[in-house]
Amino acid sequence: MDLSILITPAGMDAIQRRIQELMNERPEVIEAVAIAREFGDLSENAEYKAARERQRQIDGEIDHLRRRASRLKVIDPTGIPKDKVRFGSVCHTRDLHSGEEIVFQVVGVDELNYFADEEIQPVSVLSPIGKALLGRQAEEVANVQAPIGNRELQILKIS
Repeated sequence: MDLSILITPAGMDAIQRRIQELMNERPEVIEAVAIAREFGDLSENAEYKAARERQRQIDGEIDHLRRRASRLKVIDPTGIPKDKVRFGSVCHTRDLHSGEEIVFQVVGVDELNYFADEEIQPVSVLSPIGKALLGRQAEEVANVQAPIGNRELQILKIS
């Protein structure tokens, strides 16, 4: 299965909310373009150029999010067994080198920018940490080989 297309229901909701925010902002930007156009010479009109650039950014992001959302597969982690770390799992870990306890949730690539829970660190299913955690059980140690260095994360609890 292509793990890059997976997303949790919360992640899909966040993407849909972002699309709606952009759709709500768009009329204001279109009005700003129209007002700036009235200022005259468009070749030297900074307000017009800024408003048009913002409109292009909004339209581009809406298009990107809609196309991507249409290809994503929503996986509800509530029905998935908690015996191993799987997509959507919340995983309580301890870094064996620093002793720090970190709570991760293995999520889809597309929801990292929209993750809302500040007590849980989202980790992509395709990242070195996500790959190391997947399939592990409680009390196992996941060896993470990341560009910033190797880490050993002991899994304390899976929820």
